Amino acid sequence: MTKTSRLLLCLALPALAAAQISMTDHPDGRLELKDNGRTALVYNYGPQLKAGVPENRRRCCYIFPVFTPAGVSMLDDFPRDHYHHHGVFWAWPVVETPSGKYDLWMYRGVEHRFDKWVTQDVQPRKASLVAANGWFAGGQKIVNETVRLTLLPAKGKERSFEVELILTATGQPVTLRGSQEKGKSYGGFSARFAPREQTALASAEGPVPRDEDLVPHKWAELTASYGGKKATLRITPDAKNPGVPYQWCLRNYGFVGASFPGRTDAVQGFTLQPGKPLTLKFTVTVSDVD
Repeated sequence: MTKTSRLLLCLALPALAAAQISMTDHPDGRLELKDNGRTALVYNYGPQLKAGVPENRRRCCYIFPVFTPAGVSMLDDFPRDHYHHHGVFWAWPVVETPSGKYDLWMYRGVEHRFDKWVTQDVQPRKASLVAANGWFAGGQKIVNETVRLTLLPAKGKERSFEVELILTATGQPVTLRGSQEKGKSYGGFSARFAPREQTALASAEGPVPRDEDLVPHKWAELTASYGGKKATLRITPDAKNPGVPYQWCLRNYGFVGASFPGRTDAVQGFTLQPGKPLTLKFTVTVSDVD
């Protein structure tokens, strides 16, 4: 190595060291991931409840808040119009077993519970966290849920994180269905947005000018202005997920949800069989917009 090469390497090392992922575990059950010293997201593994919100809205096992590289907070938790919405989350309004029918969307008869950390692998250029959770109904665990959350450092004005869900029924089959309301199918992997201005929905096919249900897309996103700062959050289901492309629930009040398994003449639900895991992967990309 020449003297000039060594000098260039030495000048580059501080910049490389500065771009790193770090983690802080807070005592209230929130695991905070930072990118270059700024909060990127928080995984809420402990039960959370906002002051003034009914006790039956307490929940865990979701991602909130999420920040863009410039520090824009795009999501909401416990919004007054839909207390059950919570950041980036995954839930189904119909969870059926031979023993009963429950609602994980509204936490009626069934709830998420954190069990333990499987791994916390935090490296300078990547963080991969694996949590073991359960769905409990009637005092019994009906589904084992493994969540793998991978955060990558920002690239310019954009940052992505990946969420992998592995769902396995325990003793009995468990059937997941979306909303049974006419013309709807919400239920699956979703994001609820904070108050904002200049909301614009879009999909892989282009702008979505009005609220939409039951239309399949490869991805969907919401762009808006938050205190004068414009930002976008996009959800992209993995191409290997069963049933893609998914139908979506898209709302101008601030909701983007990939509906799994969706609702068609051929598909009315998805049944988890004991010992046969279902894997669903999603990429969430946040970006600052000029």
